[in-house]
This record gives sequence, structure tokens and C-alpha cells, in this order.
Amino acid sequence: HPCGPAQQFTRRGAISLVRRPVIMATQGVSEEHINALGGHVVILLLGDPPSLLVVIAELDPLYALDNDASDKESSILTTRLSNLLVFINSYLMVSHENRLAVIATTASQCTFLYPVESGVTVSSTDRHRGFIPGTCGQYEVFEEINGTIARGLKAVVEEMKEGVTGRPLLAGALAKSLCYIHKHMTTDKGKQALSRILVVKASPDSPSQYMPTMNCIFAAQKNSIPIDACLISSDSGFLQQACDLTGGTYIRVPEPKALLQYLLWVFLPDHSSRQMLTIPPPHHVDYRAACFCHRKLVEVGFVCSVCLSIFCQFNPICSTCNTRFRVPGLAGSKAKKKKTA
Repeated sequence: HPCGPAQQFTRRGAISLVRRPVIMATQGVSEEHINALGGHVVILLLGDPPSLLVVIAELDPLYALDNDASDKESSILTTRLSNLLVFINSYLMVSHENRLAVIATTASQCTFLYPVESGVTVSSTDRHRGFIPGTCGQYEVFEEINGTIARGLKAVVEEMKEGVTGRPLLAGALAKSLCYIHKHMTTDKGKQALSRILVVKASPDSPSQYMPTMNCIFAAQKNSIPIDACLISSDSGFLQQACDLTGGTYIRVPEPKALLQYLLWVFLPDHSSRQMLTIPPPHHVDYRAACFCHRKLVEVGFVCSVCLSIFCQFNPICSTCNTRFRVPGLAGSKAKKKKTA
């Protein structure tokens, strides 16, 4: 169809329109085909690049489970699972090339809820079987993803009730996420994908995980993988540093009932789209480090000049590299030589 006056598309990859017949084209049109069209103008409508989202869901019995709830549907875990599934389905609906992985972390393990250990990531176009009768018109791909995540989460929760105590393994979940992203980047489609990590956390930090967590954060920063953090109850100094170093977004949800609203508003758009949105300002970053001797967060401490280990009190011998230091105030002073006539 002949087009109107000259227009300029602001969408990525579009070409200006002129008063000529227009041929619409999609991705995959080679330059030779474009040149062979002669007096026609080709509009290349290039969509956003594919994205890989790895969601880390923390499961802490003290903050994620409500064992005293009489109504199962009103439990804290069920509500948060429903919010997370709505967010995941919305993410897959943004682009048919989006990929997804979900990791559940507890005090004893880090488990892939989706995809399964032996499976491959499924997108919304891997299967085109339409709607299934008897499931309230739900798309079959979403039903498969939701069922896989729910079954995996149920198995993890049953293992949590066996009495394992401690903080969830955040560092292990981040390490698994980075390994999965690196494996995905080795494929042809993975090289063009924009990968990011979203951490949904409710419990406080564990100072004993400071070093492995920071190593994962630096690895994500080196590979340009943003880490987003959605905190539900308490702040996290580790994730504040992770978001600040990797360019992610740190949000503490003021009300747990507003979790879905923040997930769709802040974390559903990619990082390039967030620049055009009005999101909460960056949070104050807690840069306190954990000492190597007692695993406590300190503001002022002693640093080894050889291996840069941090200690809350002076140690004459570094426990990391065994370097010896002089004790302050006990260093002997050299005797002055007497002048002879």
C-alpha cells in the first residue's frame, strides 16, 4: 500500500518511510534481497533481542513458611508462589524468544525448579498446541511450567521440614545461575541473549557467606550480567552491593501483599526499558565487609597488606597467608650511637 508523508520510526532497526510502495519484512531478510527490491522501501521491524532470566527464590522456614496457617491457600508460601508464577508467565509473554530458569535455595541445597536437571529451557513458542480443555483455558506451555515449578517446590519444602537449620545458600544459587547462563551463552541463540538474575529474598544475610557471595558478584560484573534484588522483609547488604556493582535494581517491598505489583512494575521490563520508567530511586548501599576471623560485618578493621584479608582485631599472623606483622607499640627502637671525640 502507498504510504503517507515521510515518517521516522523510533523503534530499533526501522527505516524512514517515503511516498513509495512499502514492503514489510521481518528478521532474516538478507542485504541482497533488500537491494534487489529496487524502488521499494523495506521496513525492518526488529524486535527486542532474546532474554534469559534466572529467578532465585529463597526458601527460609522462618520467613517463607507459615506452619500455623489453618487455611492452606492463605499461607505465605502459597501466596508468594502464585505471585511468582504470574510474573513468570508475564515475562514469557513479552517475547516468544525469552528463556527462563528458576532456582530454589535452602540451607542445605540449591535446586533447579525449572528446567529440570536433564531438561532444556522451554519458551512460549517451543510448542503451539493452543489451549487445553478442562484447564480453564490456560495455555498449555504455562500450565507445564507452573506445574513443574509447583511440584519441584513441594519436594523442596518437604525436605525443609526435616529439621535442617541455617540461612539459605545464596552464594551457591548465584554460582549455579552464572554457570547456567554461561552454558546458555555457548549456543547460537544464547550469544545474542541478554541475561540477568533476579533474587527474591526474605531472610537476613549470613556473614559466613560473604566471600563466596562477593566472588559471584564480581564474576557477574565481569561478564556484564545484571543482578536484580527484590527484598520482602529485611534489607540485604550483600545484594545492595551486587545491584550497585552489576547495574541491577534493588527494591525492598514495603508490604508483602504488594509483591506482585513490584515484580511486574520494576522487574518485568528489561534494563533498557527501565530508563524510560519512573522507578524508586537507588537504595543506600551498605559497603560493610565481613571479617575473616569471626564472620561479622565491620565498618573499621585491619587489612592484611599481602592478601587483603579483613580482621576485626589485630592478629600478629594472618590466618589466610601466614604473613607475620609487628605488634603495634612493641617494635624495639634502635639505640643511638654515641659520638666519639
